[in-house]
Amino acid sequence: MVAVRCWPLWLPALALAWGCAGTAAAFFPTATPPVQACSEFSHRSCEECLKNVSCLWCYTNNTCIDYPVRSILPSSSLCSLSNARWGVCWINFEALIIAIAVIAGLILVSIAVCCCYCCYCRKRSKRRDDEEEQLARKREERRLQSLQRRHERKQKHDEIRKKYGLLQDSDNPYSRFENE
Repeated sequence: MVAVRCWPLWLPALALAWGCAGTAAAFFPTATPPVQACSEFSHRSCEECLKNVSCLWCYTNNTCIDYPVRSILPSSSLCSLSNARWGVCWINFEALIIAIAVIAGLILVSIAVCCCYCCYCRKRSKRRDDEEEQLARKREERRLQSLQRRHERKQKHDEIRKKYGLLQDSDNPYSRFENE
């Protein structure tokens, strides 16, 4: 028996769209400017340099250099962190790193506080449930003790009534009381 494989109906449409996108790009080339080297923007302005995201602007000597991708932070021999700009010109790299570290620290602290608070609330609600269960148990014990005392009092009263002949017939509780 041969298994028949069912393809989703959208798969040919996706293939057709993919093929059309490739041929459309061949017929209608987009106007992408050629990527310029970062060194071409040296001795111009910071804004022009940072239009290319792979560039780093250094204010000490007004140079635009390629961002050192292999190292996360640019080395101090390349440009000091307080004079380096990346992404935007109005904040230096040092302040950017500090801001990112503060934001990340706040996020981590808030997550830790939320986790601790949730654990505390869970323990507290569990403790509250245990307390409610204990109160219900004690309430039931008091009710049973009250019923037991009531039954004992009724027995004592019945004995006293029986002793003095005041116990009425349980079959006919409305019988007439006679004095002898």
